[in-house]
Amino acid sequence: MSSSALQRGACAIVGVAESDLGQVAAGLSPMDLMAQATHRALADAGLSLDDIDGVFATTSQSRMPTLALSEYLGLRPRYNDGTNIGGCSFMSMIAHAQAAIAAGLCEVALIAYASTQRSLGRANVAAADANPYEAPYRPLYTASSYALAASRHMHEFGTTREQLAHIAVAARQWALLNPNAWEKEPLTVDEVLRSRMVSSPLTVRDCCLVTDGGGALIVTSARRARSLRARPAYVLGLGDDLGHYSISNMPDLTTTGAVRSGAAAYAMAGLAARDIDVVQVYDAFTITTLLFLEDLGFCPKGEGGRFVADGRIAPGGSLPVNTSGGGLSYCHPGMFGVFVLIEAVRQLRGEAGRRQVSGCETAIAHGNGGTLSAQSTVILGTEATL
Repeated sequence: MSSSALQRGACAIVGVAESDLGQVAAGLSPMDLMAQATHRALADAGLSLDDIDGVFATTSQSRMPTLALSEYLGLRPRYNDGTNIGGCSFMSMIAHAQAAIAAGLCEVALIAYASTQRSLGRANVAAADANPYEAPYRPLYTASSYALAASRHMHEFGTTREQLAHIAVAARQWALLNPNAWEKEPLTVDEVLRSRMVSSPLTVRDCCLVTDGGGALIVTSARRARSLRARPAYVLGLGDDLGHYSISNMPDLTTTGAVRSGAAAYAMAGLAARDIDVVQVYDAFTITTLLFLEDLGFCPKGEGGRFVADGRIAPGGSLPVNTSGGGLSYCHPGMFGVFVLIEAVRQLRGEAGRRQVSGCETAIAHGNGGTLSAQSTVILGTEATL
């Protein structure tokens, strides 16, 4: 992708919204939820369906999601993108949308996702691709893959289950400040450790929720963004990395592609980890939060366990992380990345209510796809950062 198409601050997210979340009404489809989120995001931006000329969408429940969503909404987009690299697809779509806008291929881009995995049961939504090298070991997809990473990090760096549990507890504390979060009860480290083991060393409380839900983003040029109702969240930096597909081909289970995607995003933004006010990372499992905090430069490699164990990432801590409650306690309808971006935008706008981070001007939104396979990083900022 041409660097001239990806200029710092050239585009902005101007509308964000979730669909209904949790366990939705019987009979609702992913397209119903995408449409619901789209209408809410358009209202947030002060735009209408007639303004959308670029459609970016993905879901595991449709073979042709951009076609299906365009039909559902009555759109005839000039440009479309159905990228699917797992839960970081939406961060990557931000880059694609910016490039398309810069090239004149579209002016207002819709990015949408939804899943009804809780209502249908994950086994009926999408099956993992057969892998003749891993299948004989009967892994529990995807928990066993992340359990490998957790086990290796514990072996190499002395990370403990208690330290991982602190990540789940911090996410729950943030979720209790979010009226849209699925989880409504407090959680302790001891409760995480005593909960049902899913794939050692990860218990059910180390694993993300299984919910229904959808989300939508509206992206346009910075020039147009300034004329709209909502405060824009400007795209300052972008970075992608595709490393492997199967966990058995990951070169180092303790280091992810976030090192590369984060470095590219920081370079484009002209910022470093120390300049970020709020951190939103894909937390399908507690180990992912720890790995991404290390790989995005918030603490040295191997120090993640000690870094999170003193309340540093919880409400009142020095580094606000996953302020919605994350995939661990807020919602997780499969590909969680769109919700990471939604929360980052709300924090930058000062719209997060009781969980609002004071003085928030910069946010990092990091997505993860597959089994630590694809990584995509977006850095956002307010007008003050331009």
